[in-house]
Parts: sequence; C-alpha cells; structure tokens
Amino acid sequence: MPGAGPTAAPGSRPTVKLREAAPDDPPRYAPEWLELREPADAAARAHDLLDPLRIRLANLPGKSGVVIHDLGCGTGSMGRWLAARLDGAQHWILHDRDPYLLHFAAVASPRSAADGSRVSVETRRGDVARLTADALHGASLVTASALLDVLTREEIDTLAAACAGAGCPALLTLSVAGRVELTPSHPLDAEITRAFNDHQRRDGLLGPDAVTVAAEAFSAHGATVRLHPSPWRLGPEQAALTEQWLRGWVGAAVEQRPELRAEAEVYLNNRLRQCAEDELRVTVHHTDLLALCHPVDGAS
Repeated sequence: MPGAGPTAAPGSRPTVKLREAAPDDPPRYAPEWLELREPADAAARAHDLLDPLRIRLANLPGKSGVVIHDLGCGTGSMGRWLAARLDGAQHWILHDRDPYLLHFAAVASPRSAADGSRVSVETRRGDVARLTADALHGASLVTASALLDVLTREEIDTLAAACAGAGCPALLTLSVAGRVELTPSHPLDAEITRAFNDHQRRDGLLGPDAVTVAAEAFSAHGATVRLHPSPWRLGPEQAALTEQWLRGWVGAAVEQRPELRAEAEVYLNNRLRQCAEDELRVTVHHTDLLALCHPVDGAS
C-alpha cells in the first residue's frame, strides 16, 4: 500500500518492506514497520480521551468485564497500549485480514489490566469494513489505530452504523490529519505534502478527510463525538522511524505526481542526511476520535 507505509530505496535491505500478497489478497503491512512505529504511536495517542471512556465502561451493566473489538489490529499495538490503562477483566477480539499479523498480535498480547485483572484474547480474520451490529453484539468498546484514513466514506458509515447498532463506544486513534511540519523547513515541503495527501485520497479512500467524515457519521447515528490531536513528534531518538517515514512519504508523493521525481530525489537525500546528522525534527499530525454511542442495553 504505497504511502501508507515506507518504501525502500532501490537496492536497500527491505527491513520494512510490505509482505508479498497474492493478486486477490489485500495489501499487507510488514510487522517490522508496525514495530518501528509502535513507540511513536503510544506516545502520540490522546490520553485526554481515556477519562470519558473509563466513565462509560464503568457504567456498563454487570461485573464480568469488558469485551473490546480491535479492528485492523496489525500486531496488536493498540491492545498493548490500552489494556494496561483500563481496570477490570478484559476480553480482546482482534480483527485483521492478515493471518500473519493476527499471529503476531495474539502472541504479544497483554495478559493483565491496569489493576492486575485478567486479559484474554481471541483472533478473527475478516474484512473490518463489513462489520455489522450483530458482529459487535455484546461489545463494550470498538478500537482501531491508523485505520480510518484507509477507508472509504461508505465503509466509515458502515462502521458508525455497526457501533451505533451495538450501542458501544469507539476509540479510533492516529488518523492522518494532512499536516506535516519539518524543521528546518524547505520550499518543497508544502508541495510534497499536497501530493501525499492526494495520494491518500486515491480510489475513494478518505485519507486526511477521514476524521471529519467519521465525526459526521457517528454524530448522524446519535453518538457524542470528541476529537483530540495526537501528533507524532520525531527527533533524534526516532531517527530510524523518521528515515522510513520520509521514504514512504516522498515515495507516495512521487507516485501521485511523477513530475516531482527529480526534485524529490534531491529533497529526500537532503532530508535523510539531516536525519542521520540529528538536524531534522518532524511533526506528523494525527487526530484521535472517541464516539460515545447511545447505549442499547440500559447502561448510562
């Protein structure tokens, strides 16, 4: 999936190359890329959305714990981040189309909650864009990370309808916001950003428009929606991630606008040099969304 992850330079070692897939298979993320970005994701997610979520979960009927569906779970980074921030027994249902990633997620899943309660896990292979309210029956929470921007408007409405039909909240984190800040700045920054954003919108995908569309969709289904910024802030400690992100970001821009290739090659080499010499700082803006859907089972 060009632009959604890094692309390696010709002849370079494919440490974060996307895994090969059959012609009819969906694009697949490499676990190496997901592992590389996990610390930055964890640092960026909006803690301010957790208190209203905890209040909702605390008011659920019954005392048997919560059931959390993690959509497009990848290697399970969302569970590793969130499970330890919620009290009480938890059962995580991990959804992904890639059985390879589901295996990683199950093996590395957390085993205890914030208060030491047990966390259990199961995996389900399938297309998260086709979830229904019936599939979410009994769910206490739906989560996803870096998912909304690779969905279409129809798929987001389907997701919102499913959550609303099941009466469960949704915590959807790290959706691209379409804004990037690089220090020092460069005259080509804005043009690369525009080309990348256009690439993210290819084939009906929403890219940087996804959070706005999702907020509207959940609101239309009666949910209370809260948004909070969740930017990556990349400095010398994140140099490996910055390097791979730069390659993917510029590569997607050139794929969208081939006439940028010559300029972009010089630009990328300059940025990679700055990164290697600890001279580059990057802020990649994201937005987290919490949708508190109206309960259907009498919970407050």
